[in-house]
Amino acid sequence: MFWASYFLAGLAIILAWPVPVVLSRAKWPARSPFTAMMLWQAIALAGGLSMIGAMLTWGLEPIGENLAQGIAALWDILIQRRPAETLGLVHVFAISAALLLSAHLVFTLLLTFYRIQTARRRHRDMLNLLSSPSQDAPATLVIQHPSPVAYCLPGGAQSVTVLSDGLMDILTESELSAVMTHEKAHLSQRHHLLLWAFAAWRAALPWLPTSQLAQRSVNELIEMLADDEALKKVDRQTLIRAVAIVGSGSGAESPASIPAVSTAAVAGGGSTETVGMAGRLSRLLTPQPPLAQWASLLIRACSVLLLAVPTVLLFAPGLIH
Repeated sequence: MFWASYFLAGLAIILAWPVPVVLSRAKWPARSPFTAMMLWQAIALAGGLSMIGAMLTWGLEPIGENLAQGIAALWDILIQRRPAETLGLVHVFAISAALLLSAHLVFTLLLTFYRIQTARRRHRDMLNLLSSPSQDAPATLVIQHPSPVAYCLPGGAQSVTVLSDGLMDILTESELSAVMTHEKAHLSQRHHLLLWAFAAWRAALPWLPTSQLAQRSVNELIEMLADDEALKKVDRQTLIRAVAIVGSGSGAESPASIPAVSTAAVAGGGSTETVGMAGRLSRLLTPQPPLAQWASLLIRACSVLLLAVPTVLLFAPGLIH
């Protein structure tokens, strides 16, 4: 387990800095956003697992050949009050650091969830006061404002899509269909859960530049995924016009009389229309062929491998000692 801790530490450093930087600058994610999303999730999970695992395995190395044995021995020391002469001060510090980091990540995840839920409730209360149900589309609310506004607010069975009457006046029927399909894709594909997870990662490790890169990249990818869903229902030119119109209003300053679109986005529930607008339009205007099947499968296999390697190193009995 001694060498496993060093390998995990090296993997954590690689996944915390060079890999996310390279991936955030790559062009291929726009060609296969689903595959890129899988890779980003694998990087985040494997990076956190490696970071905590490196400290934990190094701290437990004197009392176990793998994580399970080490935790069992530590349990005996703490609960059964068995002697702990084999654990030096440095090892105790490493174990404590791993436990504190784990608690910090879990606490931040829960705190972010609480803040998101609180913001959504306030946002929904504002919508109840300032909106009216759409006569043409179920689970859709209309706010009275001339700016083109469209976003979604998740809430399980209470999930809604929010449109401004200004947007509905501007868009044609097919363009409005594209916007509705785009927003409903965010809900059906549970994009708010991804936004929650990466927002929590950034909140937990704000000093890590790659947490910002990951959140920004994931925001862009979920918009691409929703665009791809809309393209199944409308033609490309219709979607381009709809995206451009909605984008022109999303960047405008929202008056106090209507719920700000940014509130929903920060809460992990709104469509992040202002994120990567230039990139989205460029992708739609000059479509690139999707990744070759072998390349997509290779990247997905790497994603699985990223998660498998630290898991095996942590739990395989005496694999690296």
